[in-house]
Amino acid sequence: MKNGTIIQKYEFPSPNPSVRMFELTYMSGGLKVKGMLAEPANGSGYPGFLYLRGGIKGVGKVRPARIGQFASHGFIVFAPYYRGNLGGEGSEDFAGDDREDAVSGVDLLQDHPRVTGGIHVFGFSRGGVMALLTAIERPDVATVVSWGGVTDMFLTYEERVDLRRMMKRVIGGTPKKVPERYEWRTPLFHLDRLKAPVLIIHGEQDQNVSIEHAHRLEAGLREMGKEVETQYYQAYTHYFPPRKNQEIVAGMCEWMKKHEGE
Repeated sequence: MKNGTIIQKYEFPSPNPSVRMFELTYMSGGLKVKGMLAEPANGSGYPGFLYLRGGIKGVGKVRPARIGQFASHGFIVFAPYYRGNLGGEGSEDFAGDDREDAVSGVDLLQDHPRVTGGIHVFGFSRGGVMALLTAIERPDVATVVSWGGVTDMFLTYEERVDLRRMMKRVIGGTPKKVPERYEWRTPLFHLDRLKAPVLIIHGEQDQNVSIEHAHRLEAGLREMGKEVETQYYQAYTHYFPPRKNQEIVAGMCEWMKKHEGE
């Protein structure tokens, strides 16, 4: 069955009266994977928005209020849970084969009857890697946003001592033992294939994903002459205050729509 095909769809209680939400089961690489869809309730057509969460398994779950926030700015939003989560088949493997769940999300949005514009890809934290890898795989996406995003798996292993055990188990070893597996998961090695404009948003006090990830991505994109914009915030960490968050989201959504027809 075609990637992105919706197998089941159930309405989900929405925290926003202007947005309808659904929990989906869809096909990705022969697996039945779960995800959440958020649509403005008025029935009009909108661009697509692929939301790629951070974390792994129970850490960093998709939050309905967050995807509803993006939908309220005029997008059809789909957020994969990634394989193996919340009843989905398969096993999440930290930007390995589970990247197909994100790429299949592009297909799902392109097949959505109310998606009338391009597909925009957004990644937060670990989702930054997923977003960049998706755009590398799918040059037809309109824009990419990496917010507090991981861009270098070697650097993540070096910085996050608390994640090393998980990374060795899921990826299959350390960067020294299996460097090719870390390189495959690191979009910095594949930026030559990236076509979409990129917006990088990062707090300079981030202790979860250091600002160095953003700097390396920016430098790689500029070196190759790719279109990139940056928003670095000296005072903020991995998480931004609610009011500032809303302000940045509004500006980010306008940036996406500005690039819609380019």
